[in-house]
Amino acid sequence: MTGKDFTIEREIVVNATPEQVFTAITDGQAGWLFPGARPPVDGTPDESGARYLAYEPGKHLHSMMGSPDDGWFNSLEHIITAGDGGTTTVRYVHSGIFTDDWDTQFDGADKHTDFYLHSFGQYVENFLGRPITYVDAPGAAASQYPGSVDKLRAALGLTAASAVGDRVAFEVPGLGTVSGEVDYLLGQFTGIRTPDALLRFYAREPWGMPVAAAHHLFGAEVDAETATRSWNAWLDGVYA
Repeated sequence: MTGKDFTIEREIVVNATPEQVFTAITDGQAGWLFPGARPPVDGTPDESGARYLAYEPGKHLHSMMGSPDDGWFNSLEHIITAGDGGTTTVRYVHSGIFTDDWDTQFDGADKHTDFYLHSFGQYVENFLGRPITYVDAPGAAASQYPGSVDKLRAALGLTAASAVGDRVAFEVPGLGTVSGEVDYLLGQFTGIRTPDALLRFYAREPWGMPVAAAHHLFGAEVDAETATRSWNAWLDGVYA
């Protein structure tokens, strides 16, 4: 199948040092993105074929799977530059080849990028260095239809007038009352930051997928099995 190239570029500024940023990208992925294996730092491929094209701590990280010569590749590059006042600028470039339904895949990847990079800044500035538990709790098939994002936000206690910075509190089976501050509210994505978590909700019906609760929990005593079961039960209740 013939593919088509894509490139997604962003630049963000975070309140952290270049060394902290590099650590968050390499060792802290589960705190803002999702867990992922790291290939060898010497540039040799791992079992999946992933490899580093650049690995310069505090400065530059570039990984790739596949090859343009093979008709498919996925490349992630982070260029890290120290700024003024203890800040760091991260230039992010995601490029590759989509081989099916290019418009839908690009739209999804482009919009997810903004949410991921926002979560990156939240992690670096609030939770870096703390133990991480990643919870992936996809919703039922009923949550993949138009209107799903509205049901989700209503269950979180949000309205059309809600905004970033608002406080919310809601009940989750097995976890009790969850309360926090809205830190992201754009399009299909909702983020809530608590003292011990980045709660991330992805309403993915535009891309034919169910809603997902993909959370980053920070603490040594987190029970991942209980948290996953509880968030699945909550989503099932929202879309019953």
